[in-house]
Amino acid sequence: MASFLIKIVGSSINGLSYFSKSYAANKALSLFSKPRKGQINKAQSAFLDTAIKGILYYDSHKIMTYKWSGTKQTILLVHGWESNSGRWKPLINHLKEKDYNIIALDAPAHGNSGSEYFNALLYAEFINVVAKKYNPNIIIGHSVGAMATVFFQNKYQLNSIQKLVLLGSPSDFKDVLKRYTDMLNYNQRVTEHLDIVILEQFGSSPESFSTAKYIETIESEGLIIHDEDDKIIPYNDALRIKKNYKNSKLITTKGLGHSLNHKSVTLQISEFIES
Repeated sequence: MASFLIKIVGSSINGLSYFSKSYAANKALSLFSKPRKGQINKAQSAFLDTAIKGILYYDSHKIMTYKWSGTKQTILLVHGWESNSGRWKPLINHLKEKDYNIIALDAPAHGNSGSEYFNALLYAEFINVVAKKYNPNIIIGHSVGAMATVFFQNKYQLNSIQKLVLLGSPSDFKDVLKRYTDMLNYNQRVTEHLDIVILEQFGSSPESFSTAKYIETIESEGLIIHDEDDKIIPYNDALRIKKNYKNSKLITTKGLGHSLNHKSVTLQISEFIES
C-alpha cells in the first residue's frame, strides 16, 4: 500500500511539471520538508514529563526543551528525522545515573516544537538558540540531527563544545535528496528544477550542504558510530565524514540498523564522554 501511494504521489508531481516545473519542484520540496511522524506518543510523554520543560524561540518558531539537572558536564541531545526527544530515554537514564546535566530539544515540526516544515539549516538555528542558553560541553546527534549539529558548529564555533557524537549521520545533502527523488521516481524536469528552487530558497546548491565538508572546520573531539547494514544512511557516509574529521574515531556496528538505540551504543558513548 505504501509503495502504491509513493508511486501515485510521484506520478502526480511529475504530471504537474508539464504545466509548471517551478510549481512541481516547490511541491516536491514541501513534501520532502514535512515529517509524517515524529509526534510524541503516550509512553514518551510520560517520560518527558520527568524533565524540566522550557520554551525558547527562533524567530517565531517555538523550541521545546527538556532538562534533567546534574552536577557534571552539560550534554545536549539532538534527535533525527521523524523522531522526538523521547527517543533518548535509554541514554538519558544512563547519563542521569552518572549525574550529567542533560538537555534535549525537539526539532522543527517534530515533537512539541513549532514550524510547519523541517530542514537541517533551520534545525541548526534551533540548536544554536539552545546552545547559547545552556553552553553544552558535549552534543550527541542522531541522523539528520547529527548533520544539523555539524552545520551549527561549523557556523557558530561555540567554544564550550569539547566533544561531538555523530550517530548514523548523513554525509552529503545531495545524496539524501537523490534518495528521495529516486524513491518518488521524479522525472528530470522535477529533479533539475528542485536544485534551482533549493538554490533560490537557501542561497546555495544542494552540493554545498555537506557534513563531510563542514566537519573540517571543527576541532572538538569526535565519535562517529554507524551500522554497516544501515538501510537509511549508507555506511559509506560515515567513512567520508571520518576521512575529513581528523580528531575523531569511528565505531562500526552490525545488526543495529539506523536507530542505533542499543545498550552497546549507550556504553560506547558513555566511555567516550568519560575519557
